[in-house]
Amino acid sequence: MTALVGAAALGLTTLTACSSDAGDGRKDGKLDVVASFYPMQFLAQRIGGDAVHVSSLTKPGVEPHDLEISPRQTADLTEAGLVVYLKGLQPSVDRAIAQAEPKHVADATSYTTLEDHGAEVEGDHHEGEGGHEGEKGHDGHAHSGDAAADPHIWLDPVRYAQVAKGVGKALEKADPDHAKTYQKNTTTLVKELNTLDQDFRSGLKDRSSDTFITTHAAFGYLAERYGLRQEAISGLDPESEPSPARIKGLHTIAKKDKVNTVFFETLVSDRTAKTLAGDLHLRTDVLDPIEGIGSKSKGEDYIQVMRSNLKALQRALGAK
Repeated sequence: MTALVGAAALGLTTLTACSSDAGDGRKDGKLDVVASFYPMQFLAQRIGGDAVHVSSLTKPGVEPHDLEISPRQTADLTEAGLVVYLKGLQPSVDRAIAQAEPKHVADATSYTTLEDHGAEVEGDHHEGEGGHEGEKGHDGHAHSGDAAADPHIWLDPVRYAQVAKGVGKALEKADPDHAKTYQKNTTTLVKELNTLDQDFRSGLKDRSSDTFITTHAAFGYLAERYGLRQEAISGLDPESEPSPARIKGLHTIAKKDKVNTVFFETLVSDRTAKTLAGDLHLRTDVLDPIEGIGSKSKGEDYIQVMRSNLKALQRALGAK
C-alpha cells in the first residue's frame, strides 16, 4: 500500500511538473518558440541557441503560402513562450495568432519597412514611350496604391539583419534570464548578414546585365538592394497563372535586355519557367526564395542558400 501511494504521489508530481512546464511557455526547461516558417525558424534557432526549443508551423518542403493551421497548432501558439512570424505572408497563421493570443509575439514586419513591388510584374514594362509602364518611385521601383505589400523581406540581408535584431529583443523580453546569450548570438548573426550583404555588393558589381526573370515576385527587395531588375512570371503569389500579355511582355524583355537565364524555384512547379525558357532558347537555373529548406535546396541553411543564389545571379548577369 505504501508503495502504491508513493508511486501515485510520484506520478502526480510528474504530471504537475509537466503541466507547469507546458503552461509557462517552456518545453523541456527551454523557452518554447514557435516559428511560422523557415526564415523565422532560422532566426529563432540562431539567436536562441541552446536556450530555446524551436518548432515551425510549416513543415520542410511545404509551400508556406498554402499553409492551413490545425486546431493542435493553434493550441501550440497559445502555450508558446514566443511566436515568431511574418504578418501578411500566411493568412491562416495571422488568424490563428489572433485567436490564440500568445503572451509574447515577434512580428518581423514591425522591425523593418515593407514596400510594394507588385506593380513590377503587371503587363509589359518595356512598352510605351517612357520605356516602362508605370512611373518609378524614388527607390527605382513602381508603386501601386492598391497592391499588397511585398512580404519577402528576408531576401534582403540588410532588412533581415534588422529583423534579427528585433527577434533578439523579443527573446530577451520573453526570457530575461538568458538575455546575454541572445544579445551575443544576435551580434554574431548580424555580422554574418552584413558580410553576406557585402559579398552580394562586390559579387554583382561588375555585371553585363541588370535584368533577371524568375518564377514569382519574391526578389523585389534583393533587386532593389543591389540595383537589379526583377521580372517575375507570376506576381507575389507563386501559384498564380501569368496572363498571355505577361508572357508576351517577357519575350520582349528577354530579347531587349539580353537575358540568358530563366530562374525557377524548389517548392513550386517549374513548368511555366521551363516552357518560357524553351520558347526563348534560354538556360534555366534555381533562384531560391528560401521559404523552406528541403532535399532540393542548394545548401543546409539560409546563409548557404543565399550564397548559392549569389553564384546563380553572377552566372545569369555576367558578373565577373
